[in-house]
Amino acid sequence: MHQTTDRLEEMRAEALKGGGEARIEAQHEKGKLTARERLQLLLDPGTFQEMGQLVTHRSTNFGLEKQKFLGDGVVTGYGKVNGRLVYVFSQDFTVLGGSLAEAHAQKICKVMDMALENGAPVIGLNDSGGARIQEGVVSLGGYADIFHRNVKASGVVPQLSLILGPCAGGAVYSPALTDFIFMTEGTSYMFVTGPNVVKTVTHEEVTSEELGGASTHASKSGVTHFKAANEAMVIEHAKRVLGFLPQNCEEDPATMAYEGGDENRPKLDTLVPESAQQPNGIRDALTEILDIDSFLEVQPDYAENMVVGFGRLGGRSLGVV
Repeated sequence: MHQTTDRLEEMRAEALKGGGEARIEAQHEKGKLTARERLQLLLDPGTFQEMGQLVTHRSTNFGLEKQKFLGDGVVTGYGKVNGRLVYVFSQDFTVLGGSLAEAHAQKICKVMDMALENGAPVIGLNDSGGARIQEGVVSLGGYADIFHRNVKASGVVPQLSLILGPCAGGAVYSPALTDFIFMTEGTSYMFVTGPNVVKTVTHEEVTSEELGGASTHASKSGVTHFKAANEAMVIEHAKRVLGFLPQNCEEDPATMAYEGGDENRPKLDTLVPESAQQPNGIRDALTEILDIDSFLEVQPDYAENMVVGFGRLGGRSLGVV
């Protein structure tokens, strides 16, 4: 019995190492956190319950039988964010580039199914090179299973995607189906295919940043809703957005404690100019109307003739257009 439990503890310790110390160090050198470090920042201390920690793939093609890692490149489970139940998956780039395959996809699908059953948000921390092509059609089928669940969950529970690495191919389709996308400047990318393929096909030279960086998607394509300078800030953005959202479609967003204080807003009398030919500062108006420091603008760099976001009025969450 002791041998069995000792072996179990050894396997759990091995799973915590991901792809190994060398790959973890390489991840840190790029300014990126590991899959588990990201979850530590996202979730309330002591609340994370991991699922499928000892799962491995079953492929024997192209030498994969010699490349087995416990967890198969994704950390999944559930925990709490500011006291609220959430289901999470965090892809581990140190394990086979975070590539998605059969077992990897099954783990993600399981937490998505549980989120739907229990009416709780799904948060994906994406850091993946795309499909694990050694597994062929099986890995592509895994993407189909995830997309199906993205559609089923749409409008039922909040879905947030944090892009924290070079996500390409199938790795970007699922985030595009979710409600909000967050990206890190300089280290996260979203593109269907990379710069090398673009150059081969179109003879056009573009950098990863120009093709699918945070600034490109925040200002030109409109794919991403928020960007930040580092991963810690991206995760804080996600936690703040989640605070404005309901747990599911049958519940109301949480109401924050509100102390009215001085409700005189004299600046509102002068914000609207006398002449219709003069523009007025709509952001200044929102600052005056909403609870102090509650306005959070969504896509501030995209379609700048429109201001949208979240705010609070008397502690209650609302959307602004």
